[in-house]
Amino acid sequence: MTTTVPVTKGFPIHAGTKILGIETSCDETAASVVIGGHVVRSSVVSSQVDIHARFGGVVPEIASRAHVDLLTPVIAEALVEAGLDGSELDAVAATCGPGLVGALLVGVSTAKALALVWDVPFVAVNHLEAHLYAALVEDPSLELPLVVLLVSGGHTMLISMEGHGQYRLLGSTIDDAAGEAFDKVGRYLGLGYPGGPAIDRIAMEGDPHAIAFPRAMYNDGLDFSFSGLKTAVINHVRKHPESATADVAASFQEAVVDVLVTKARRAAQQIGAKGLVLGGGVAANSLLRERFLSACVEDGVHGFLPSRAMCTDNAAMVAAAAWWRLGADGPSPLDHGADPNLKLPLLS
Repeated sequence: MTTTVPVTKGFPIHAGTKILGIETSCDETAASVVIGGHVVRSSVVSSQVDIHARFGGVVPEIASRAHVDLLTPVIAEALVEAGLDGSELDAVAATCGPGLVGALLVGVSTAKALALVWDVPFVAVNHLEAHLYAALVEDPSLELPLVVLLVSGGHTMLISMEGHGQYRLLGSTIDDAAGEAFDKVGRYLGLGYPGGPAIDRIAMEGDPHAIAFPRAMYNDGLDFSFSGLKTAVINHVRKHPESATADVAASFQEAVVDVLVTKARRAAQQIGAKGLVLGGGVAANSLLRERFLSACVEDGVHGFLPSRAMCTDNAAMVAAAAWWRLGADGPSPLDHGADPNLKLPLLS
């Protein structure tokens, strides 16, 4: 017997509500079936990394065309893996922003079409909110309030999650996101794209204390700045071309992780958070995961690391966020468009 979640508005959801999530905000084509907001029946991700690697970054037009080619078979695979027919679903959700507008439109248009065919609600999902739910997919028992350190190629944010749909922005980057800095430094060092995984690998062979790179805004509030660090790496290599690439990578990574963990701890202490959670693609970084958990243990705060699959863009987190949004706000209108600059809804 399923229990219906009481809502004052929106749509009646319960532990058996089955949602197909679709994610096409950047260069990952993904589909997933999630039941009750956290039971993942399938999660299929088709990466475009190899397609964009020779360009040193994501090419929006190429990404959009790849989504058109890949999305239908990815959805079909997700349904087969879940053992469900489309007619058995209760809703279809898609990321509507932020992201690359052409890529977003592919996912949103497909989700609307499927919702019409299967006569089920369509749910538009904020990509940033979806990342907040990645941890709750794997551990729905996490107690609120949580501080989420969301670190990706496009965002570096500290968010207080006070309740479902209730968020406060505690700090964010004033220039480059951490993931963007990883990609730019990786490209400059000749490590290829994406820079994050490449730096993570080679840094294991280097000395993280070989070069004293700056920690911008280290003692100033909860905002971040990584542009100066990126410039410092470039200037150091130009002045000292004999420097071992592994040492440069390790020292750069050490500086980024030091700032991220220090500010996350500070945020958790300031609001008295019950838990501290990592999210976003950079959350797959080995050193960040190690330092983050060590800091949580030292501070006596419940720390949670989503699996690496849940850190990168995926559709399970989209379907999970959609479950809560459907219950709270009801279906999204079919004229709901894609917004490449969509902001996270914050408490006033």
